[in-house]
Order: sequence, then C-alpha cells, then structure tokens
Amino acid sequence: MTTDPEDNPDATTIRVPPAGDREGISVFPTLVMRGPQPELPHRRRVPARLIIMAWVVLLMAAVLLMVNVVTWSALTARVDERVDRALSQETGEFEEFASVGIDPLTGEPFTDVGTLIRVHLERQHPDDSEILFGWVEEGETTETPRQRGGAAGSEEETTTEPGRIRQGQDPPHDLSADPESVAAILESPDARGTLDTPAGPVEWEKVRALPPEGVQGPAGWFVIGYFTEEDHAATGSTMGTIALVSALGLLAASTAAWWVAGRILAPVRLVRRTAAAIGEEDLTQRIEVSGRDDIAALAEQFNSMLDRLEGAFTAQRRFVDDAGHELRTPITIVRGHLELMGDSPEEREEVVRLVTDELDRMGRIVEDLLLLAKAQQPDFARPESVSLAELTSDIDAKVRPLGDRSWRLETIAEGTARLDPQRVTQAMVQLAANAVRYSPAGSTVRIGSALVGSDVRLWVSDEGSGIPAEDHGRIFERFSRGGRTARGGDGGAGLGLAIVRAIAEAHHGRVDLRSAPGQGSTFTLVIPVDRTIGRERA
Repeated sequence: MTTDPEDNPDATTIRVPPAGDREGISVFPTLVMRGPQPELPHRRRVPARLIIMAWVVLLMAAVLLMVNVVTWSALTARVDERVDRALSQETGEFEEFASVGIDPLTGEPFTDVGTLIRVHLERQHPDDSEILFGWVEEGETTETPRQRGGAAGSEEETTTEPGRIRQGQDPPHDLSADPESVAAILESPDARGTLDTPAGPVEWEKVRALPPEGVQGPAGWFVIGYFTEEDHAATGSTMGTIALVSALGLLAASTAAWWVAGRILAPVRLVRRTAAAIGEEDLTQRIEVSGRDDIAALAEQFNSMLDRLEGAFTAQRRFVDDAGHELRTPITIVRGHLELMGDSPEEREEVVRLVTDELDRMGRIVEDLLLLAKAQQPDFARPESVSLAELTSDIDAKVRPLGDRSWRLETIAEGTARLDPQRVTQAMVQLAANAVRYSPAGSTVRIGSALVGSDVRLWVSDEGSGIPAEDHGRIFERFSRGGRTARGGDGGAGLGLAIVRAIAEAHHGRVDLRSAPGQGSTFTLVIPVDRTIGRERA
C-alpha cells in the first residue's frame, strides 16, 4: 500500500516492490523519508589544540610570574640587607671608637666632640655609595689634618667648616652641604630613616656624640648615609633581563605546546575525519596506529569499533541478500501455483499441500538466516563448565532418531570444559543430519569426542559418497551444497554447514573436514578450552 506523497508531502512513504519485480524483491520494505529535515544547530567550536596550548601558556605564565616576583623580592631584600649591614657597621665602629676615647696619634683622651668625629672620619674609607660626616652644634671649628701633622694634599682630607665635618671623598650627593637635608636628618626623632635627594633615595642613620664627662663643650652628631639608587638600578637591570628571558621562554613554550599538542591530537583529528567519512557504503577506512600511549589505544579501540560495525553491516547485507536470493524461488513457486489453481477440490488440495511445503521451507530458511545473523553477536555462545562425557552421551541419544543408520559411539572424552552445550549439540546434530542425508540407509555413522592437548574434538563420520577436494572450503559457505547428492532428493538450503562453522568460530574454534570421493566424510568440531580435566575413554 502506498500513500500518495502529493496528498501529504511530509508523510513517511512505504513502498513495497511489485510481485513481478524479481530483481528488486526484499524481505524488508523500503522506507523513504519525505519532507523537510531539521537542521542541527551549528555551534562554534574551539580547537582542542588551542585549548591545550592556552592552558600550557597560562600555567607557564603563572609560574614565570611567580619566579619573577620571588626573584625581585629576594634581590630587594638583599639590597636592604646590604644597606642595613653597612649602616650598622659604620655606626658600630664609631661607637666603639668613641667608647675608647683615646686619640691614636697623641695617645691622649679626646677633649671635644669635633676632634673625635674628625679623627674617626680620617680613618674611614667609605664605599662609593656611602657618605660619612659629622655635625657639631654651635659651629665649633676644628683644625685640619695638616695642622695636626697630616700630609698636605693627601688623597682624603677632612672638610672642616663651622658645624660640619666631612671626609674629603666626593659622594653621589653631599648631604652635609645641603642645609635642608641636614636639618631633616638632625631634627628627625628617629635614629634611622630615608631621604630623597637629587642622587636618589638615601638611607641614613645618626649617632649622638656627647663631650667627655666633666668637660664643657658642644655635642655633635655622627651621620652615615647610603645611596641606594645604584643598587636598585642593578636590581631593575637584573629583573629586566629575567623578564626578557621569561618572555622568550614563554614564547618558546607556546610554540612547543602548539607543536606537541598537534602531534598528540593528530590521531584524534584523524579519528574525527575518519568518523565523518564513514558511511554505510564504506566501512573499510582505518586509522594508522603508532606509539603506545593513550591516543594510540584510542585509535586501536576506534579501529576495533569499526571492525565490529563493518561486521554488523556486512552480516545485515548478507542476510538481506541471502534472504532475497533464496526466498525468491519459493515465492515464485507459490505465486505460480496460486495463479494456476483450478476449481476442483483435488487440485486445490494439491496446491495447498505444495504451497504449505514451500512456506515451511521458507520458514526454515528464515530461521537459519536469523541464526547466522545472531552468530555475529557476542552473546551467541554462552560457555559454561560442561561434563564432556555427559555432553557426548546426550548428543548420541539425540542423533539416533535422525535416520536408519548403524550408529556407533566411538570414544567419550572424560573431564570438563567451558563451552556452550546447546550450540555444540546443535552443530553436532546438524553434522549428523548431513551424514544421514548423504549416506545410504543402513550404513555406519560414527560419533565421538576426545581431549587432544588443549582442544576438545567432537566428530561425525559417515560412509557416504565423499566430497571432492575442490569443494572442501566452498561447502561451508551459505547456500552452497557441494558436489554430492542427497539421498531422497532433499538437498536442503545449504545453510547447515555455515551454521556449524559459525558455532565453531563463536567458540574460537574451527571445523576440520577429512573426505575424498568414495571414502565417506569426517567432520570434526575443534574447540579450544581454558581448562580441561580428564582423559579419553574408549
């Protein structure tokens, strides 16, 4: 029945091929989808390669930022420590010199603060970033080193001015000559502080100097200053170098991450392209697997999935093709008899008998084809621990009613094996039925079982006409009957041995054939087992 698509263009149309079209006949109707198809939403996707690279760059940038911050903190702390050590050292030396209170040139005690500071400054050698000076209150004037016997024009001279005493070395900025700087330092309530100067920040520390006990005179200050501009500039230069190296390293890491991510994701992209190119008509594409990592495992699993899909589609196509090929003849026979059926009761009875027989044969063919289709499923065989002796005895009892033959049970394997007893029995009954079909009445048919190494062997042997060597492989194909003729004219559908082979392969086994024209045939079902216990009994 066909629904006119013009009446309802969005409906699903079911078309059944006409009865006379033998080439187009199929056991399944053809489904033709009509009408507009919904469009899948298009979402903008971010490449995984870019995501991986972004995460790597972000992580490395965070690490480099942390390294730069830690390095900057360490260098700054080192500068602060060096400044603190320099200030503490100079003040400590002055305090120690003042506590002794003896002029090393004369051996006499100091009598005024100005002389104490001046003599101490003459004995110091400050660094380029340091400045040492003294300040005497009320502008006391002290004599120069030359007046005390110092060499005229010496490398370091002490500047003696009212209130100010400074060593002759030129510092980055002379704080002692800057009244505002001197006032800021001397008037500060703190013993240590920081002052901004044209030469940059200076860390200073001062020590109060008092005249000796019992001596009348002005007090003074000993001041040390440390210019930190050069040290901070060195720190900044070092951090600039580290930042530049970090940026170059981040750029190199980004490039490496992009390349590595591309190499790692290459199989994934290949999987995606292969999956997009796969269709029902082409399931042969596979992915080249290289390496032993998780991506290679993914490619292997994808190839295994394609193998299973290809097998399923192949089985489906074979089922449809085989069913269409094999069912075409009985359908034609049924149609022809029905079309030519007369009105007499006898003729009608004969036609009904012939049609019923053909329908029964069609039913058997469909059942066999369905069984072969199920053989591709993983749960086709359900192995369990089976007693081989009991299984062989049951098979012998079930095959004896198949025909008037001299049945012999040759050997029985003792022990247990893991196999599917129902499928194995089905295969052995099929082999026994073939032996009855292709051997003369009253001939001997032998069955038996044995354990050979790690294999279980079950066989059926007949005394029929035998099978030519060129047909040994072909008779296991579907709808192949080989070159021998069945007794009684029933050739069967040619699916029996295909079913036997499918059962053997479901057990990871095989079917062996030993036959020659005029010498009968022996079919042996060889099934490997995981565990076997026992021995062969005659």
